Amino acid sequence: MTVTGAPRTGVTLRLLDKADKEIVRLDRAVLGAFYKFQHDFRRNPHAGGLDLKQLEGHDRLWSARVNREWRALMIRLGGDDWLLVSVKHRSHVHKNLGRFNYGINHVTGAIEYVDLQVVEESVLRRELTTPAAPAVPAPRPTPALAAEPDRAERLEKPLFAAYTDEQLADLGVAEPLIPVVRKLTTDDELLGLAEYAPRHTGEVLLRLRDGVPYDAVMEQVTAPVAVTEPEKNLDTGDWQAAVDRSQTVVITDDESLQSILEEGDFGRWKIFLHPTQEKLVHRRYSGPARVGGGPGTGKTIVALHRVCHLVRELPPGHSKPVLLTTFNKNLAADLRARLLSLGGPDVLARVDIAHVDLLATRVVSEADPGNAKRRIDDTAALREWRELLVESGETRWSAEFLSDEWNQVILGQAVTSRSDYFTVRRAGRGRSVTRAERAGIWQLAERFTQRLETKGLETHRQVAERAARLETARKARIDKRSEEREERGGLNNLHVEAGSGAWLRYRYRHIVVDEAQDLSAAHWKMLRAMVPSKADDIFLVGDTHQRIYDNQVTLGSLGVHIRGRSSRLTLSYRTTREILRNAIQVLGDADYDDLDGGDDTLAGYRSILHGQTPSLRGARSWDEEMDLVVEQLRAWHDVPRESTAVCVPTNDMVTQLADRLARRGITPTEITQDGPRSDQGVHIGTMYRFKGLEYRCLIIAGVAEGLVPRTSVDAWEHTDPSRQQRELHRARSLLFVAATRARDALAITWHGEPSRFLAPLLPPR
Repeated sequence: MTVTGAPRTGVTLRLLDKADKEIVRLDRAVLGAFYKFQHDFRRNPHAGGLDLKQLEGHDRLWSARVNREWRALMIRLGGDDWLLVSVKHRSHVHKNLGRFNYGINHVTGAIEYVDLQVVEESVLRRELTTPAAPAVPAPRPTPALAAEPDRAERLEKPLFAAYTDEQLADLGVAEPLIPVVRKLTTDDELLGLAEYAPRHTGEVLLRLRDGVPYDAVMEQVTAPVAVTEPEKNLDTGDWQAAVDRSQTVVITDDESLQSILEEGDFGRWKIFLHPTQEKLVHRRYSGPARVGGGPGTGKTIVALHRVCHLVRELPPGHSKPVLLTTFNKNLAADLRARLLSLGGPDVLARVDIAHVDLLATRVVSEADPGNAKRRIDDTAALREWRELLVESGETRWSAEFLSDEWNQVILGQAVTSRSDYFTVRRAGRGRSVTRAERAGIWQLAERFTQRLETKGLETHRQVAERAARLETARKARIDKRSEEREERGGLNNLHVEAGSGAWLRYRYRHIVVDEAQDLSAAHWKMLRAMVPSKADDIFLVGDTHQRIYDNQVTLGSLGVHIRGRSSRLTLSYRTTREILRNAIQVLGDADYDDLDGGDDTLAGYRSILHGQTPSLRGARSWDEEMDLVVEQLRAWHDVPRESTAVCVPTNDMVTQLADRLARRGITPTEITQDGPRSDQGVHIGTMYRFKGLEYRCLIIAGVAEGLVPRTSVDAWEHTDPSRQQRELHRARSLLFVAATRARDALAITWHGEPSRFLAPLLPPR
């Protein structure tokens, strides 16, 4: 019976994890109706217009009217405490009511809901499903699937035949899903199940499929989220207690719900961290720790949640003892906005957010406030090297070689003397140099430094190297005073401290680094000196497959010891399996480091999202290719323009394409070093500008031989093969980063000869 009347008080409406992903896919008009429904329901769930009804045969599942065609499904936790689990068309609500399964997991104590009919139809409808393997097969006890297997090559043996129902249940797999799990024979079906299953179930099954031993899955995945000993005999009928163990959010106002549904992955990750991510956020580390993983696995959101966690552990105060830093200005601005959204002004007030070159500039300016030198980039510095070699008549080395040696070895490792240069490691430089050659190179480096000094110029790398030296010296003074203090029994020397004008202390207590793979050795030396070597000192996230700058480092040699404290995320929540597969094929079989002298891998990296196969189209000329871009954008007419983008290899192509789009009635918005110039229109920029961004639909244009990679790369094949390999690595990574910015749809175009990197994606000639 429905009851009408005045607004009721004490009504609580919660949202269960994964319900938001279903709701956000609703038609825009239905989504608008849902916003009104939840507002009205929170005021009075028993108002007649909502038609609140208990489903037949269910003691806790109810439905209410969203509009004439759609209804919300909710679990009644008790009184007027409701948990929203789904929104369905009314024709699907009252059919086969036994399909709706919900309960309290006997291992985790969390509330779980699943529509068994949707799972069966979506995951096991084999005649309509094209099989697909993980983008990169991970080591596992059963054979890995081919990238595009024929139906006849399906694995007939169930994936989890080696485990009993009891074993799966003991790991916390949702028991209603165990019969479905028994039927899985392909990785594609497993990934489909993971999209619908409770998160813990998905993680357990994916770990088992990756070949992780049963006992290790129990220890690493299940034990951390299992109920504690006093609760071991938990009451599976106590729904109020269970909700505290579940991934839910109380809807308190229209704005909070809108942020969850409309901010993409970031909106939901503000609330629904994956259990693996949550463990990384709250873990106490005995020293520096690293989290790796491919694009879209949530590394940045883990870093932001980690910052919030560290701030909440601080004693009260007004200082900023936590540093959040990254490589470039755009990303730093984005991190600031996201941290404010995630933690609010109180968290932001305790965090210093600065890109790493700004941080270095601060340090140098503090030591030399009158410095008026003009900053130049690496391209301008290379021109200066060329002019120096012409003027000096030096022919033993190219300007490119000397520029790299100066940047990567001398400045990159903060080498300050000739004797240090004689002994410094030159890892990754390829060409070896004798002691006599080092003497000649050092002499040229000194002349080059003097040349810039005379002209009043300096590079970002010079500033970073000087900042590293200054901070290292500052750290030495701090450590010396600490030793003297210990000798005095813990007493400060008031005379010395007062004479220094300030109590000398480390700048930060904690440092969190995003996009760690792009920082140079000098940057790391500076950061290492800014924070004491204690628990939770440095937390870094990054992926060397996405390294787009020539900064290869070994963290251990720089005092940042991450061995034994390195974790990896493997599930992509941003892009589809189809896009992911193509993006990884672009990387080829090149080797990538793990920032600490070992190898990194994308084994086990996968997406639980399905979508369209990326489009690949060639043209005879750039002019014709621009028409292809216009045609593709028009085909995406139902996607908001600001959710679409085009990236190209050069700035000239940005200008030409923007002009073509404008003349065809499509508003372009260029992405500059400060971000998009406008909130309106299709975003256009070079591949470098797309780091850290994401779009529903993306076109990568100009992926032609000679542009990706540049023709000049092959000129080093015989003169400097090591440099050629580094440049090819970087070009592959740049294309990989660009491709993985796409969420739903990706189109790749070229003119003339397609890039060699596209060979795995194209049919053989």
